[in-house]
Amino acid sequence: MPITRIAVGRHQEVTHPDALRAALAEFISTLIFVFAGEGSGMAFNKLTDNASTTPAGLIAAALAHGFGLFVGVAVGANISGGHVNPAVTFGAFVGGNISLLRGILYWIAQLLGSTVACLLLKFCTNGMTTSAFSISSGVTVWNAFVFEIVMTFGLVYTVYATALDPRKGNVGIIAPIAIGLVVGANILAGGAFDGASMNPAVSFGPALVSWDWTHHWVYWAGPLIGGGLAGLVYDLCFISQSHEPLRSSPA
Repeated sequence: MPITRIAVGRHQEVTHPDALRAALAEFISTLIFVFAGEGSGMAFNKLTDNASTTPAGLIAAALAHGFGLFVGVAVGANISGGHVNPAVTFGAFVGGNISLLRGILYWIAQLLGSTVACLLLKFCTNGMTTSAFSISSGVTVWNAFVFEIVMTFGLVYTVYATALDPRKGNVGIIAPIAIGLVVGANILAGGAFDGASMNPAVSFGPALVSWDWTHHWVYWAGPLIGGGLAGLVYDLCFISQSHEPLRSSPA
């Protein structure tokens, strides 16, 4: 059972050099990802007179986020596991793959990475707005909430299947691209409804820099519930049935 493997961790862990290096890797990976993803939306708005909500804008967002996440996961995989997402970290914690204290360290690094990326974008674009995630007209807050749960479930399930499962074998090689592809696909599915965040850090940076917190809770509660459920389901149904030891990080 995954619950038996959940660990708080020792306080020395958050000051250990390896943990600090892992946190730095999460900071840089998240910065790269958010800079590319949020920046693509800002660039498209500039080039098309604020038409990022068009079909072309949705495709551009899916590609930028998919490619950006592929790189962010790949460059952090050997150091921190390449979480790049508090929901992924929470899902890994629920499955007993990371301690609570190390997970909190990752969360801090991810949120800082997203915030710094948005500040850099605002500076580099001479003050353009880093738009916070928002719910489209005709979509209720509960519609968006369920969207975030389902999309993040698919994302974290993919992380478990390709990166965390100890039997993954050669599939682990394609983990970064598989994770990037599922995010891109989910943006094509849900982007027109609620922006398809799947990542509290991605939502936090733009909201903080633009100071727009409208329905912000949706982009925390939905991904964390979806990520936690994916961790429980995959671990209970597929990992706990094997007697192989778990790895401590996604890659």
